[in-house]
Amino acid sequence: MISKLEHPLEMLSTEEISLAYEIYKSSEGYDNATHFSQISLVEPTKEFLKDFKTGDPFEREVKLIGRDSVLDGGFVATINLTNKTLNVERVSNSAQVQYTVQDIFTAMTLLKEHPDYQVAMKKRGITDMEKVQIDPWPAGGIVHENIKQGHRALKGISFFKEDAGDNPYAKPINGVIGHVDLTLGEVVCVEDHGVDPIPEAKSNYDAASQTILRDEPKEIKITQPDGVGFSVDRNKISWEGWDVRVSLTPDEGVVLHELSLNDRPILFRAAMSDMVVPYGSADPMHSWKAVHDGTEYGFGRMSNSLSLGCDCLGEIHYFNSSGISFDGSVEVIENAICLHEEDYGIQWKHNDGMGAPNEVRRSRRLVISSISTIGNYDYGLFWYLYLDGTIEAEVKLTGIVGISSYNEEKHNPNQDLRISKELVSPVHQHLFCMRLDWNLDGGNNQLFESEIELMPDDDNNPHGMQFQSVSTHLKTEHEAKRDISPATSRVWKVVNPKKKNGMGLPVAYKLLPGNTPKMLARDDSPPAKRASFGKHNLWGTPFNDGEYAAGGANSVMHSGEGGLEDITSGDRDISNCDLVTWYTFGVTHVPRPEDWPVMPVEYCGFHLIPVGFFDENPTINLPPNCSSDKNK
Repeated sequence: MISKLEHPLEMLSTEEISLAYEIYKSSEGYDNATHFSQISLVEPTKEFLKDFKTGDPFEREVKLIGRDSVLDGGFVATINLTNKTLNVERVSNSAQVQYTVQDIFTAMTLLKEHPDYQVAMKKRGITDMEKVQIDPWPAGGIVHENIKQGHRALKGISFFKEDAGDNPYAKPINGVIGHVDLTLGEVVCVEDHGVDPIPEAKSNYDAASQTILRDEPKEIKITQPDGVGFSVDRNKISWEGWDVRVSLTPDEGVVLHELSLNDRPILFRAAMSDMVVPYGSADPMHSWKAVHDGTEYGFGRMSNSLSLGCDCLGEIHYFNSSGISFDGSVEVIENAICLHEEDYGIQWKHNDGMGAPNEVRRSRRLVISSISTIGNYDYGLFWYLYLDGTIEAEVKLTGIVGISSYNEEKHNPNQDLRISKELVSPVHQHLFCMRLDWNLDGGNNQLFESEIELMPDDDNNPHGMQFQSVSTHLKTEHEAKRDISPATSRVWKVVNPKKKNGMGLPVAYKLLPGNTPKMLARDDSPPAKRASFGKHNLWGTPFNDGEYAAGGANSVMHSGEGGLEDITSGDRDISNCDLVTWYTFGVTHVPRPEDWPVMPVEYCGFHLIPVGFFDENPTINLPPNCSSDKNK
């Protein structure tokens, strides 16, 4: 029995997932080799959602993705849960559906049982396979010659664990790369690039392994004795004039739906579309790496169950998320999304010494977050809503850097950085592409680039001090392929030309970039082809249903088909349209000793800031709340 739903964007329930599995299991396409990658809600059309009123009837559809005995890229089944009908499409063998947990364990088992792999381990003095940890990595991009075209594959790299609780990444097994053809169920090659000594230091990071623990910092208690300032109705959140629905999808992680402020729509949908981690090292253990962490393994599928007091601090509301396991059973991630408020320092202040009032107001923000662990890296995806209408997206990167045993003869110190006496870590990038589907004040929107230019030297500018802000209307997809320019204070504005503020100017929001790179790999390199979204920081497209994947719909083993370069190849008109912007941001990580054994959080992101959306400071009417009486 499926619980009654009130809105078509509510997150999938365990009952719905079980029903979808039963419908597919009873279909002709199901066989003994069927394994599932993911399940997600098929969101209704924009038109339907914009017209939807509480109480209106609606149907629920899901997309169930997996693979079976057919030797192609897998299946995508669209299942109508209301009518109990389904339609199945096959993925061509030019790509593969998302990896499953079963794929990972199959690759690990096949490698450990293979004679060539055992010989390679024995050359390094390892005979107990229980002490070897294998990390399977996606095999697309630079594909080994023994992997046949259209086959599903993984590459395995190895680490030595003396004890079960040890940090495996402290003891990399250099030189050995195992290639597993999952389609054939075989190890097709075990590369051995030579033996290097396995590091001696354990570098465990748990508290019990530290020689001395510093004194514990004094406790900070965050309490809200009057209760939280937000309200939650199923997956709809309301706070200080903001309204938004949240969900968590297998690929994207946290998704914001129908974001509005004071009943004025801003974003129809916002989510991380894809990400890529290209490495810049010549070390054969890393030179092929450019994993799409978000879509090859699933950013949402790999979400953590968050802990009060550690992952989230304060008065917390959690959202659970339900998915499907490879065998069709339901998986529930408890506390997958964290919701809370934070004090954020000063909102505005002025101290006047000439008789006018001295005033200050406190800022606060609403935090919507999740954390995903994909292999050695941990990623926090945070959305912040502020009192003044600002929206911020932030990724927090932590976890353990990729490593190799240090070999002075093999490693270029400018590519492979020393992080300990025995270890190096390669320079690499983390690039995230955020898809922003605009609905700014309703209707069509326009995209402008604004930057600062110096005024010419003339009689009006005798000292060469003057500059101005100039804006350029980006009218086509090709014109909208843009990169950051901190030297000219470049920003991009989304404008609603039909909605004017009190000064008669069109309302707008600007995208304020952070300090971010774009992809450094050559444009015709495998990572750049597969993750073309990394070639530019900004892209603009007209909304087209189905265009959600910045790197293509199925990134496993693919060559970039259907990514942003393909999507924008027609150079469509975006001069006044249902606008979607795609913003790529991230970090180029040059590892340092302080990143070992677990790296402190590194931050990247961007802001969306109102520009003429209001007629004055929207927080000018905040009541004063800083008196000594209130703080007693």
